[in-house]
Amino acid sequence: MGFEDKMKNAAEDLQGKAKEAMGKLTGDHEKEAEGKGDQAKSDVKQAGEKVKDSFDH
Repeated sequence: MGFEDKMKNAAEDLQGKAKEAMGKLTGDHEKEAEGKGDQAKSDVKQAGEKVKDSFDH
């Protein structure tokens, strides 16, 4: 996994956590769900990159 990809995934994960927290704080269930979705998408990307890395070694 390249450094740039790692940073993009980490940023997406943090952004998702912030959306989720803001949704919880304001009672906006849609924003909370969107944040959880962003985090899940980041997790899938990270897992894919790890699989790709395992084939490169």
